[in-house]
Amino acid sequence: MSFLERPGELLVIFGPPAVGKMTVGRAVCERSDFRLFLNHDTIEPLLRIFGFDSPVFRPLSAEFRRRIVEESAASGIRLVFTLMWDLQKPESADYVTDLVAPYADAGLPVSFVELVADLDTRLVRNRGADRLDAKPSKRDLTWSEEHVRRMEAENVMQTDPSVPLPADAVLAAYRHLRIDNEGSDPGAVADEVVAWLAGR
Repeated sequence: MSFLERPGELLVIFGPPAVGKMTVGRAVCERSDFRLFLNHDTIEPLLRIFGFDSPVFRPLSAEFRRRIVEESAASGIRLVFTLMWDLQKPESADYVTDLVAPYADAGLPVSFVELVADLDTRLVRNRGADRLDAKPSKRDLTWSEEHVRRMEAENVMQTDPSVPLPADAVLAAYRHLRIDNEGSDPGAVADEVVAWLAGR
């Protein structure tokens, strides 16, 4: 069975804020029949209605994401999901394991692509027009730049072979491709991802 004929499949693109997850995800979808599900597809409406500090924000976001992944797996959809993942937290590893379970339990392929880039690169990308158009919560640049810096200081969002992390066990269970996205054209990165997926 060729790459384009495979049934349902899940590709999780993860990395720190403004690393290029949405842009690369879109480019992968343009080159295949994957459909794009952004983490901000649940964040933005819930922020608009409830606000980030609401006690229902995180539970609802997690529930909506899980249900969309469940129905996508049941429908045989090839789905790209973007995710900011704090790799040092066991509860985050548990969350990701639960999120991908509908595909994994159905015997459908699950793969992870990790994008990495330094903070300065990501601060520039944080001001990109496409990002601000798709993510209204990022348009307050003073807040969003502080958010990028704070996430960098408080979270571990990139793997390091020399530093064991709870996320390692999750990634070891699936295919995992790490790409330095710092100076790369999104199309070239997407070509690499599609070729990697096709070589399964």
